[in-house]
Amino acid sequence: MRHSLRFRPLLVAAGGLLVFCSVHLHAQELARDINESVSAIDVTVKDLYGKQETGKVVITQFKPDGLGPFPILILNHGRSPTNRHEPPRFRYTKQARYFVERGFAVFEPTRIGYGQYMTDFDPEESGPCNAREFAPMALAASTETLAVLDYARQQAYVDKSRVLLVGQSVGGYTTVAAAARNPEGVVAAINFAGGSGGDPVHHPAVPCSGARMKDMYAGFGKSTRTPMLWIYTENDLYFGPTYSRAWHEAFVKAGGQAEYHLLPPFAKNGHTLFSSGMEVWAPLVSEFLVKMGFPGQPLKK
Repeated sequence: MRHSLRFRPLLVAAGGLLVFCSVHLHAQELARDINESVSAIDVTVKDLYGKQETGKVVITQFKPDGLGPFPILILNHGRSPTNRHEPPRFRYTKQARYFVERGFAVFEPTRIGYGQYMTDFDPEESGPCNAREFAPMALAASTETLAVLDYARQQAYVDKSRVLLVGQSVGGYTTVAAAARNPEGVVAAINFAGGSGGDPVHHPAVPCSGARMKDMYAGFGKSTRTPMLWIYTENDLYFGPTYSRAWHEAFVKAGGQAEYHLLPPFAKNGHTLFSSGMEVWAPLVSEFLVKMGFPGQPLKK
């Protein structure tokens, strides 16, 4: 399935130059030190039931000072089990700053079904706990990711040949799904606690349909040619070690390349490592970036 991508122009000037609509920021102050800006694109996807709709993907952008060209980083967010309205748009500012300091232009989509443009159409719904269908979610979310990558490639300050995909939780699963489609220019990918179906309240550490998720990762492993870093924790209350190990083993056995790290317990729920434990994961990520040919330390200004 090819993604359908349409930009929404505010003005069309001579020569086809598009000036994109600005997005209401809900009084969020922009991070000027990393040149934060916001834009939006329309992407057409299908949901679990085969319904097709076009929805708005809001893209929060961060970049270093200067003209570039900067390598592209697509940063995928997770999924709240209770409230998809919040936040109005995703902006992992602290994490984005880590990558911007290492020379990346960061593009962080708020996917369809989340944030201020959330509607009843939810392309990441996957059905009942004992019979989850994870493939439609993977297709829809990865389609949006590739649409954002297409948008990123059109920016004058980027290096189209050097792309890093990163994601947390459902965003980690999305990152692996997108990498499995082998988009041009993707050098590497990082999966932080990737998966779906977790519920820390009703069945901590035991996700819904964990065996079906294992099958999805095996399928991704068959087609993926991108080297990856996978980071999980021992006390992840969404996806316990039994599952993250099995998913990694299935991915690698099928042919995928992924360096797996199971880190010690973090806080009360290790699933929060990406958002709250940057001092823990930064050394691993910096080492991986160097292996992949990116700077592991902040660039000198």
